[in-house]
Amino acid sequence: MTSSTVESAPGTTAPSTDEAVLVHRPGRWIDNWNPENKKQWQQGGKLIASRNLKWSIFAEFLGFVVWQLWSIVVVSLPAAGFTFSTAEVFWLISMPSLVGATLRFPYTFLVPKFGGRNWTIISAGLLLIPSIALGFCVGNPDTPFGVMLFVAALAGFGGGNFASSMSNITYFYPQSQKGYALGLNAAGGNLGASMAQLIVPIVITLGAVGTLNISLAGWFWIPFILVAMWGAWKYMDNLTNAKADFAGSIAAVKEPHFWILAVLYIGTFGSFIGFASVFPKLIADQFPAYSTFQVASASLSLAFIGALVGSLARPAGGRLADRFGGASVTVAAFGVMAVGALVVVAVLPLGNFWAFLGSFLLIFVATGIGNGSTYRMIPSVFSAKSGVKDAHQNSGDVNTQRKTAAALGLISAVGAYGGFIIPQVLGHSKTTTGDYSSAIYAFAMAYVVMMCVTAFVYLRRGSSVAGQKI
Repeated sequence: MTSSTVESAPGTTAPSTDEAVLVHRPGRWIDNWNPENKKQWQQGGKLIASRNLKWSIFAEFLGFVVWQLWSIVVVSLPAAGFTFSTAEVFWLISMPSLVGATLRFPYTFLVPKFGGRNWTIISAGLLLIPSIALGFCVGNPDTPFGVMLFVAALAGFGGGNFASSMSNITYFYPQSQKGYALGLNAAGGNLGASMAQLIVPIVITLGAVGTLNISLAGWFWIPFILVAMWGAWKYMDNLTNAKADFAGSIAAVKEPHFWILAVLYIGTFGSFIGFASVFPKLIADQFPAYSTFQVASASLSLAFIGALVGSLARPAGGRLADRFGGASVTVAAFGVMAVGALVVVAVLPLGNFWAFLGSFLLIFVATGIGNGSTYRMIPSVFSAKSGVKDAHQNSGDVNTQRKTAAALGLISAVGAYGGFIIPQVLGHSKTTTGDYSSAIYAFAMAYVVMMCVTAFVYLRRGSSVAGQKI
């Protein structure tokens, strides 16, 4: 039989020797998927990958929305009658990131167990829990802090989605297009942080009489979550070759480059999600007059712009990494982040909101580009370490691809802890010194160190991946 790439009819089988034929089975399972097969890719594979990517982006978008709801809700708590200390507020901001980062570890393994389509339905459905719980608890100013902290922790369900989504999508695209595909998937999710901070202030003030309708911060998203569940059920697929097993994960963790890349991802993605979480609070503390703007009968917070520009920059980081190599782009991103942090410290005493906003936007853009480039480095590094000659274009054998998929999920989990670290460090700086300068100086120093590590390990001629376009 020839190597035909025409898709088999649903429920039919094809000879096991013909691995180019896509076999569709009940439950939207697909056998013999191989995006590196150019014929298969052009004769239907590309359309399947694109369809799955679109619904993955929407579900992950809502995951980020729920994950970041508390970052903007806390700013409105005083007006709603809640009286929490500065330390308690920073715990409400950072707890979703702590739980979300931790959930990314098991989420990485659930795609192979349930299937990408099936797990997307389940993980989207789990978002209903923190949304409903938030709607109830913020409606009563007498809700104890412990209950509020527990409900904030439930928002971590949204953070876990990223690991399973990225691990799933990496199987759908050839190595040469992973940077752009993963960048789009991540950026679509990251946009959820921005949209939460844009839409929530508007929703809770529209139609409010005397007090804020703060409960709508949770209730508003429920219909969208239901749509995401339906879309995943209707249009997404499960791939039988998506198997990131424990053995592959253990092998990935044993690779020293895993930990180097994880630290770099803390610096890029951890900074993005950490600063996105705390930005509304920073603006409210430093420039209360600019915390919200009244537009007609609704309030608008400019805090969403930070997460927005960072999200939009992420695909550019992936695309630049596809062209120039992720390491070179990551080095540049860390350099800009360090400069941006120093500029923030310099403009804080000036009391100029627009200078403060501009300097922080510089950091957000650099984190977005760094997110895309660092994440693009992961498959290239693991391919290079497996002995592939052109690791930037070749994803290696099946074992290497499975190890890479596990690494993508696990590194995303480690990196997400930055979303907990940054608010906690900023909160400690605020409570002990009265301002945020010492924390931001520390971040700038960390970025310089990470820039040097990236250059030394991945761009130096004598490195273990020398000669590869990482």
